[in-house]
Amino acid sequence: MGTRLVLFSPPPPTRTHQIFHSATPPFPFSRTHYKRKIPGRIHSSNARKFGNFLDLKSEQSPEFLDFDDLSWFQPHERSRFDVIIIGTGPAGLRLAEQVSSYGIKVCCVDPNPLLIWPTNYGVWVDEFESLGLENCLDRTWPMASVCINDSKIKFLNRPYGRVCRKKLKNKLIEGCVSSGVRFYKAKVWQIEHKEFESSILCDDGNELKGSLIVDASGFASTFIEYDKSRNHGYQIAHGILAEVSDHPFDLDKMLLMDWRDSHLGNEPYLRVNNSKFPTFLYAMPFNSNLIFLEETSLVSRPVLPYMEVKRRMVARLRHLGIKVNRILEQEKCLIPMGGPLPRMPQSVMAIGGTSGVVHPSTGYMVARTMALAPFVAAAIAECLGSSRMIRGKQLYAKVWNSLWPTERRFTREFYSFGMETLLKLDLKGTRCFFDAFFDLEPYYWQGFLSSRLSLVELARLSLSLFGHASNSSRFDIITKCPAPLARMMGNLALESIG
Repeated sequence: MGTRLVLFSPPPPTRTHQIFHSATPPFPFSRTHYKRKIPGRIHSSNARKFGNFLDLKSEQSPEFLDFDDLSWFQPHERSRFDVIIIGTGPAGLRLAEQVSSYGIKVCCVDPNPLLIWPTNYGVWVDEFESLGLENCLDRTWPMASVCINDSKIKFLNRPYGRVCRKKLKNKLIEGCVSSGVRFYKAKVWQIEHKEFESSILCDDGNELKGSLIVDASGFASTFIEYDKSRNHGYQIAHGILAEVSDHPFDLDKMLLMDWRDSHLGNEPYLRVNNSKFPTFLYAMPFNSNLIFLEETSLVSRPVLPYMEVKRRMVARLRHLGIKVNRILEQEKCLIPMGGPLPRMPQSVMAIGGTSGVVHPSTGYMVARTMALAPFVAAAIAECLGSSRMIRGKQLYAKVWNSLWPTERRFTREFYSFGMETLLKLDLKGTRCFFDAFFDLEPYYWQGFLSSRLSLVELARLSLSLFGHASNSSRFDIITKCPAPLARMMGNLALESIG
């Protein structure tokens, strides 16, 4: 859910809050599709009919913004910046836009500053509305649905949307340009620090200097340091934007999770593995012939093999009678989740994927990053925009604390506890968990998914979740949660001391 995130930010993230349980029919299909019987077993004739979409090549090609007004930095200028931001993803551009609005000199460095991001992002509509970014959604669905099993589905009365990557990037760059942000096309190889100044060395041999370096280059970055073992969980998914002959999903509902496994009826190996390490389908239907489909492992440690995820998706689409004719876009989504936060403070500031803001239990990040960037920008402006010019260690401490104040670090420990619990659940346990989770008051499940609950509210959520859980789910909680709970309490104690 990271790209949705998505995660799946995330997450931040009213509406009328209700959850509906269906009696009949049990699937989120429009009435015209109930006539089609979804088979419990795939016969060889069906396999031949619906084929294997993995044989198709994606038609996606790199796309770039046509933006003539970008202010490019020329190395011969020898300018010195207040802030240098590495990366022009959503996190980097949002922070650049916010920081530069204070009159601070900012430069964004990226190998392809105008490249439109290839990854799909899904968000809850109210999250983007609260940020004034609702015009950056290219499609919204008034409801979402969650298939617990073959006989139970829940409808979530919370609108969901897909981010229009071109609109969002264009809006952020426009904000940057209007505030004087400069751009430099290069890859950063090395960062060096002096007491009150830092510099980056680029792959073209040029050097740029600034008071603060911010790493917004994503999960693969090597510039951020940790002082604890990085025991991440991993979300992995295979997604396609596909042209199909037909599909069985309602056009007014986004499918958030489908935990059914009837599609693996004639795949014994896949079914056994799925019962231990389950995956679900995530689907955004645009029209009767265009749909985004993603098979997702919510979290696993170690990461579930990518080919395993793809094979499960093949079996699922065959079972649903979905024939893929063209693949317009294709993506492999791999998101590290949970694990320790970066060492704080340190000389390089982080924002986005490498900063720890990914929701540890869902993978959501985009909306959350959009919401947190103004806090970081305000802290930077307080230091670099003042006549005192606070730099060096005091600057680093101030900006890191703006992203991760004590309360936010505490709540992240709780979300990480949620991830560690999910890691211990098999398919049956996962179904029971989400059955109880989406029975909670909407304030709680929505707040959890959007990372906006306080520590006290998270404690109340836990008690309510236990009350809504089935007996088997309570048994899972009692037997499988003590170790993660003890870890969380220990980490909270260390944070309090620190």
